Amino acid sequence: MDQFKQISTFAEVATRGSLSAAARAEGVAPAMIGRRLDALEERLDVKLLQRTTRKIALTIEGAAFLEDCQRILAELEEAETSVSERSAKASGQLTISAPAGFGRQHVAPLIPNFLAEHKEVKLTLNLNDRVVDLIGEGVDVAIRIATLTDSNLIGVKLADNKRVVVASPDYIKRYGRPQTLEDLHHHNCLTFSSDGSQRGWTFKEHGKNVLRKVEGNMVCNDGAVLHDWALSGKGLAWRSMWEVGSEIETGKLVTVLDEYNAPGNDIYAIFAQRRHLPLRIRAFVDFLRASYSKANYWQHKI
Repeated sequence: MDQFKQISTFAEVATRGSLSAAARAEGVAPAMIGRRLDALEERLDVKLLQRTTRKIALTIEGAAFLEDCQRILAELEEAETSVSERSAKASGQLTISAPAGFGRQHVAPLIPNFLAEHKEVKLTLNLNDRVVDLIGEGVDVAIRIATLTDSNLIGVKLADNKRVVVASPDYIKRYGRPQTLEDLHHHNCLTFSSDGSQRGWTFKEHGKNVLRKVEGNMVCNDGAVLHDWALSGKGLAWRSMWEVGSEIETGKLVTVLDEYNAPGNDIYAIFAQRRHLPLRIRAFVDFLRASYSKANYWQHKI
């Protein structure tokens, strides 16, 4: 306790610029502030402040130490706030955005249980496959399946995921199994398009991620349709494991080109800030992460 008080007093003095100002803030005598600083410098065996009767100035060592002290004090404040919030009730409006297919299968079914635990929360779920503007569109949490690139947003990983190329056994029997990425040119690739242009498929080749342009005679802007086309033997599809895992397990679909699978495309909860995060957002993110981490969740859902 004495060591913590010394550190907090040092930060207070450095911030306010004088012993007397720090003493008034804490409601103690300036002499008490001075004794704490003396004890801190003696314990650390380093001079932190140059003190005169008129002003104080940080030494080089003191300036570096102040940064660490301020960070530690801020983290402690955040930890205390977090603990306090856990004993409170989540409430208010919560707006969630999620990809349509994933949201239907792995977000919407969980919401009733979440609201049963947090009865004072009202929740809106928006399902679409575009990247939403969290701040501009008033979205509290966006579920994204991707490699994160925007450093201005905070991402919490909810679960692992990967994308695989799949086809029905009947398609493989008729057209053969592709052995290399070049073989994709000889196959009907069921591709996704949301803006009129077909997206490529990402693979790992020679140690690097590469985007391969693929072509086929069937294009759709709905991943569920591509999934159904693959099941019916119309071609190859590049889909997430959360979507096709059950069909792979039962043999309705088989994977190909597994040695080229690229990392990434994990499942994240994205929000715009970390500090002073409303309890309803924190509770929802924790709820999803706990749900997805259950040992049998993906066995029953994918």
